[in-house]
Amino acid sequence: MVTQKSRKTAWYEDPKIVGDTVYWKPKSEIWLWSAIGSFILALAINVFVPFVETVKPWAYRIVLIGFIVALIFMYFFALKWSGFRKKLYHKAQFIFTGGMVLTLWDLLTAKIGLLPLPYFPSIGEIINVMFEDRYLLAISALYSLRLFFAGLVTGAVIGLTTGTLIGWMRQWDYWLSPVIRVSGIVPAVAWLPIALVIFPNSFTTGVFLIVISSWFPVSSMTAQGIHSTPKSYFEAAKTLGADNRFLLFRVAIPHALPSLFIGVTTATAFSFTTLIVSEMVGAKAGLGFYINWAKGWGIYSKVYGAIIIIAVEFALILMLIGAVRNRVLRWQRGLLK
Repeated sequence: MVTQKSRKTAWYEDPKIVGDTVYWKPKSEIWLWSAIGSFILALAINVFVPFVETVKPWAYRIVLIGFIVALIFMYFFALKWSGFRKKLYHKAQFIFTGGMVLTLWDLLTAKIGLLPLPYFPSIGEIINVMFEDRYLLAISALYSLRLFFAGLVTGAVIGLTTGTLIGWMRQWDYWLSPVIRVSGIVPAVAWLPIALVIFPNSFTTGVFLIVISSWFPVSSMTAQGIHSTPKSYFEAAKTLGADNRFLLFRVAIPHALPSLFIGVTTATAFSFTTLIVSEMVGAKAGLGFYINWAKGWGIYSKVYGAIIIIAVEFALILMLIGAVRNRVLRWQRGLLK
């Protein structure tokens, strides 16, 4: 028999979730100093343990020192700002795990050689080639971002338009819903052979594929959000004299905005995958082209470096979408538990 004292509190019963952000991880200083210690350990192992592989470690050591200095600075900054302190302590366990992963990776590759080359280069070699190819990687990242945003914005606009038509008008729902259901299950990259024939260059081909991959989630989630609008909202607006235009733009679409942002977030993930695949075929620039080129020469340290940049770009874009979502949906604060 589970007593009140022994029963664990579910996430939806936790009083700490009331508010805009939840910080449920331990908030003591121990984990933060453990995180700092994990990066100091990674630096010490890289400096004092002998290498069994030929590595240029100085760039990696600078990165580790930068992390250590930044964490110490954030600790003293957090002493004065309680909000930042909660966020920092909440992330401390994750930061500690990151430092330990770097330590283990360095040991298994450059220090022991347990993981074979060239498929598992050391983290020091990856950081070094990222520094040496910084200009090429920067140009490749800019090309990829240009292609990504061109396709995502176009696909999101088309998806918002078709989703609104499907959710609001029965005729559009009748004709477009089957098309979206069928096209949605087909991976966008499956259209690559046809797109290469139809479109004049690799850029427009990539834009088309990203539009296809982003159109489905944005359209379906927008239509779902409009369909789920309670009828009581429309009835209340009609009693106040609202016409159909007001019901659509002031009731249905605002109610669908949370679903729309879910669709945009999903489309971002799909679009990034499609972006890299499209750049691997026929493109002359971009991170996908860089990965394909490095793989062809067997330089897997460059491959890992490009993957790290892709992960950072993806995380930053999700942060940007989250910031826009919080700004647009600020009226929801205090309503959701």
